[in-house]
Amino acid sequence: MQKNHVGAMWVIKVGGSLLGSPELERWLSLFAKFSDGSIIIVPGGGVFADAVREAQRLSKISDKCAHRLAVLAMDQFGLLLANMNPELATARTEMEIDERTWQHRCIVWLPSQMVLADDSIPQNWDVTSDSIAAWLAQKLNAQQLVLLKSATPENSQLDLRMMTESGLVDKAFSDFVLNKTFGRWVLNKGDFEHFTEGVNTSMLNKVGGSIH
Repeated sequence: MQKNHVGAMWVIKVGGSLLGSPELERWLSLFAKFSDGSIIIVPGGGVFADAVREAQRLSKISDKCAHRLAVLAMDQFGLLLANMNPELATARTEMEIDERTWQHRCIVWLPSQMVLADDSIPQNWDVTSDSIAAWLAQKLNAQQLVLLKSATPENSQLDLRMMTESGLVDKAFSDFVLNKTFGRWVLNKGDFEHFTEGVNTSMLNKVGGSIH
């Protein structure tokens, strides 16, 4: 099976909840193997964002400050992911993303520099890594947005409104994906078994994780 080629961009958010699971290393290996410069990993916040929530509870800092700290927490998880697989390369800016793309590398995006420079992104807990991944997909004109999570509902329940109400995606996510051109998908951490020969839309359709 052919690798993805530069130009068919995939933005894949890797949930922080995968930390410590054996599936995480398998996914990173698959992304590194099949990216060919077309996959950008958006890190979740995970335990680092949880620490921000606890710090906010103890200090009573504003949601705006907590949002900024949570975006920095995504940077931390991103650095962790990049250290788990030497084939992954980090990028902070659009220029660095372009450079890594043409180097045919699989990219781990460290979002703080780009996200905190954009005042149009709401600075509160309604916006988490899900919405930030969608923001990046739109900014880079990506073809596919994939949310990789530890727990997912039945395929019949991949309705955007239901996913928002259940907390599977953050409250602002719909605002960042409605009327956008990229495909949007949710994958369970165990779905890597379907992608051992390549990360592509035909396998996404077989898994059936399209958000509607």
